[in-house]
Amino acid sequence: MKTYYYVLASQRFLLEEEPMEEVLRERTRHYHEQEKEIDFWVVKQPAFLEAPQMAQVKAKCPQPAVAIISTNPQFITWLKLRLEYVITGEFQAPSESIADPLASLATVS
Repeated sequence: MKTYYYVLASQRFLLEEEPMEEVLRERTRHYHEQEKEIDFWVVKQPAFLEAPQMAQVKAKCPQPAVAIISTNPQFITWLKLRLEYVITGEFQAPSESIADPLASLATVS
């Protein structure tokens, strides 16, 4: 089991109001230059919010939600400081209630 850290916000805030695409593109470029494996993912309507232990977190976040999930707690702390109006936390996966840490409930249209 691994620990995953997340920044959670409404899809509108994270993907439309904030310049996240630029931030993530720069982070990806930096990782490639350092020959470091990508350790963060953007997940629309993250399934981990359906786990019973996440009910309070889900209730606090406007829907539809988006999460940036990482195995790097420093990256999530940096995002929290940069973004301000987000929810942060962590969870263990895979587990009985969270089988796939990167699963999404979003449907592809």
